[in-house]
Amino acid sequence: MSRYQIALLPGDGIGPECMEATHRVLGQMVDRIDGLDLQFSSHRAGAELYRDTGEALPAAVLEDCLAADAVLLSAIGLPDVRYRDGTEVQPTMMVGLRRALQVHSAVRPVKLYRGAPCVLKDTGPGIDFVIIRENLEGLFASFGGGSKVGDEVATDTLVVTRKGTSQVSDFAFRLAQRRKGRPSDGKKMVTCVDKANVFQSMAFFRKVFFDVAARYPEIEAEAVYVDAMSLYMVQNPWDFDVLVMENQFGDILSDLGAGLVGGLGVGPSAEIGEEHGLFQPSHGTAPQLAGKNVANPLATILSAAMMLDWLGDKHDDPVCLRVAVDLEQAVEKVIADGNVLTPDMGGNASTSQVAEAVCDALVVEAPAT
Repeated sequence: MSRYQIALLPGDGIGPECMEATHRVLGQMVDRIDGLDLQFSSHRAGAELYRDTGEALPAAVLEDCLAADAVLLSAIGLPDVRYRDGTEVQPTMMVGLRRALQVHSAVRPVKLYRGAPCVLKDTGPGIDFVIIRENLEGLFASFGGGSKVGDEVATDTLVVTRKGTSQVSDFAFRLAQRRKGRPSDGKKMVTCVDKANVFQSMAFFRKVFFDVAARYPEIEAEAVYVDAMSLYMVQNPWDFDVLVMENQFGDILSDLGAGLVGGLGVGPSAEIGEEHGLFQPSHGTAPQLAGKNVANPLATILSAAMMLDWLGDKHDDPVCLRVAVDLEQAVEKVIADGNVLTPDMGGNASTSQVAEAVCDALVVEAPAT
């Protein structure tokens, strides 16, 4: 049996409620499934902590995150809690945490579960692709920097390095190896999304991408301009498998992807580096819903499933790999049944009721062995 230490950061707004629901589901899995041993440590971090103490991410909390086998984070930030310069707590804290953990690849699945609301009239053979966002460079490399001249000129610098692009491209191809391919025909494919016809940085990103692609001849590689991709994602999303792109492009297109398959309430994410993994829902803190027990916890629960899959893959742990599938299938069953859904998905269930429904689905779909 492998034991994994998980650092929990419940965050702000609806974050603690979604984390409590997820912790409940994981706790039941630990109790029921032989060979699954998860130990949790929970820490305050984020905007509310900053308001109370003047510190958003204490050194001791960061140290525990670095020492943990994985970090599970809920939503962070509140619009009315800002630093003295007027910026919000969430971006600064998250960029700092990502840089400390050196998580170079952000993973945003775009998967349409049976029963989930979809804005498209035609879903073809299904929607199941993954956006991989370079997580430490690109336009976000200027975060906390940039330059401003008086009240007339402001600049930010987009940074693309061979190392960063190679890391994220290699991650994309390795992920494609594990997947079933695009829904339209099962072909394993990685698509580079860029603006190489205009910017030297993007042309360089594409060149490095194809340098990496040469090491994976069994997987098809292609490149698409980002403006065209925003069209293709709506017209024929089933034609894509894994998309890899610069940081800012990924930030934008991943939200578009979530909008295709039911919204951010079912949008999990992972941020992966060579040593560390950070997992969190894609949605914000929704402070207007905080404390009402109506927030959708499924994105956080699905992020926990991604965490288990990553731990299983990293440590060659078949139990973690199996329960990751079990947990996702339990969520899929809850969505497909349609009886216990939160208001954002057209239901009237509470956060805690959804967590209970996922636990019940695990009893049926994932019996202990």
